[in-house]
Amino acid sequence: MQLRFAPHKLRLKQLDAAERLFEVIDKDKEYPFEFICFRITGFHPKGETAQQFIKGYELAEDIRILIYKLSGRLAQFADEQGEKVYTIEELAKKFDVSTKTIQRWQKRGLIAKKFIFNNGRKRFGFLQSKVDKFAQANPELTTKAKTFERLTNEQRQQIIKQAGELAATGGLSRYRIIKKIAAQFDKAHETIRYTLLNYEESHPEKPVFRETSDIMDPAQAGEVYKLYQQGCDAKELMKRFNRSKSSIYRIINIRRARALLARKIEFVTSDEFLEENAEEKILAKPVKSLKPATRQKTNTLKLDSSSMQQLLRTLKDTPVLNREREVELFRRYNFLKYLSCITRASINPANVSSTRLKKIEKYLAEAEKIKNMIIEANLRLVVSIASKHTTSGANLADLVSEGNVSLMRAIEKFDYTRGFRFATYATWTIAKDYARKMPAESARLDKRKAASLANIQRELRTKEAVDFAAFERARQGLAQVINNELTEREQYVILNRFGPIGLPIKKKTKTLKQIGEELGLSAERVRQVELIALQKLRHSLSSEEFELLTG
Repeated sequence: MQLRFAPHKLRLKQLDAAERLFEVIDKDKEYPFEFICFRITGFHPKGETAQQFIKGYELAEDIRILIYKLSGRLAQFADEQGEKVYTIEELAKKFDVSTKTIQRWQKRGLIAKKFIFNNGRKRFGFLQSKVDKFAQANPELTTKAKTFERLTNEQRQQIIKQAGELAATGGLSRYRIIKKIAAQFDKAHETIRYTLLNYEESHPEKPVFRETSDIMDPAQAGEVYKLYQQGCDAKELMKRFNRSKSSIYRIINIRRARALLARKIEFVTSDEFLEENAEEKILAKPVKSLKPATRQKTNTLKLDSSSMQQLLRTLKDTPVLNREREVELFRRYNFLKYLSCITRASINPANVSSTRLKKIEKYLAEAEKIKNMIIEANLRLVVSIASKHTTSGANLADLVSEGNVSLMRAIEKFDYTRGFRFATYATWTIAKDYARKMPAESARLDKRKAASLANIQRELRTKEAVDFAAFERARQGLAQVINNELTEREQYVILNRFGPIGLPIKKKTKTLKQIGEELGLSAERVRQVELIALQKLRHSLSSEEFELLTG
């Protein structure tokens, strides 16, 4: 902001200061933001941001871009600089290299700024003093460039022919073909790539590589992913869609990333997750499976009479989880989802890492396995509660199916850190859901069961009154806890991410990126602030208050 609104003369001084800082950056070191800001603006920032460290190689790239942008706003006339200003073409001719080599030198430390040349156009220029300083600091680069052996016409023809033959066989991507030819001719990868690119531009009627559209349409991409999920081999997909192996896997990985980003992952946080070596402590021991007899092939969400009988028979061998085992499973279950959520935050859909995707999917798969173990261990509880509601005339299989859905929801919401047993929380959740759904079922009963229906409705009205009172207490206490427990920045993030407190219709919330732009933070940093704030609230709020906030 200071560089944007400072007077013209001051910004020129700041531009010079940025150049001097760029020249002394050691890419192997780290620098505090306070030092960087002071070196450029003369201002000492305060707060957490001032203490953040930036790696040298990242800082060098950022300062280089800053110089580009700032010099573009402050562009001066090239003929008024008191020394020679080279265009990129002139500098390439001076060193007898390509303009691409000059661009690579810029990333190695050659400073370029925007100037206004005689034709009135703004272009990147290189001051003589900066060029001389770079040449003195990097003699091996300039010497190697001068002695660079250019490709002969015969070599170019051989490269083009070799690339065409490799492309015709299929199975190799453009990148691998270029890499193979570069090794064969002992040339740089870029040299081979530009040779082939120039040929294709000059001979569009004779392309070296197979014609494929740059971007696959969404329908085709969806079909590729669907077939891959069904077990279709990558080679078959390459032939069917006329794509290279790398292209097919890139499409698949992008779809996998989108599926993971769209997936709702909820977890109960704990201070244990933030401890040093938390992953080693929590995931060190492998999970012990339940008895084989409890592994059900029955779909417990949709039960008919025969599957219900099978479920009742196998429940006899289902072990009951003791407190220690229960805490162990819930700790591991929530920590795995925490890890997947943290790892997912660093996914870049445009450049997906298959290793990272596998890691997230592994976390979620193991979490799902543990969830199924908890469900199996508590099926007896569901049947027990469901059997008490059969007096209303409802079918036991239907009640068990409904109870299983409630059980799954209870697993997601249960806070194991509070010290309560899961059975207590699950019983309350399942009974509450039955109370809400039973009136609709009872409406179809005959007159002989009218008394039972009246009892259920009275219980429901009492429950709703209790729920409303709890809601009002939760709404009033929530605002107070947010004001007392969170910093001003954490309050801003929470209220903008989840909307106003306790309103039935919430306003449109903001994304991490939008909040970051308002606070001057990255989206990743806003996400970290949000997780820290939610962790504080989780320990200070009741389950009703926390659910009221997060909805």
